[in-house]
Amino acid sequence: MQTLRFVHWHDGDAFLGYLLEYPDYWTQGDSLEDLEEHLVDLYRDLTSGEIPGIRKVDDLVIP
Repeated sequence: MQTLRFVHWHDGDAFLGYLLEYPDYWTQGDSLEDLEEHLVDLYRDLTSGEIPGIRKVDDLVIP
């Protein structure tokens, strides 16, 4: 099991959110649980290697 951090908020009738590692790729759901399911699907799409040019946030260690 893997744990990913995500940002989410409620806007009108929708729950919006994105994965912290991939802030350019948002998704939405009808509930927080629905949003989480969409985020899992989004993660699988983004890490499948089938979509070129995916932008990702990462850490840089400066010695």
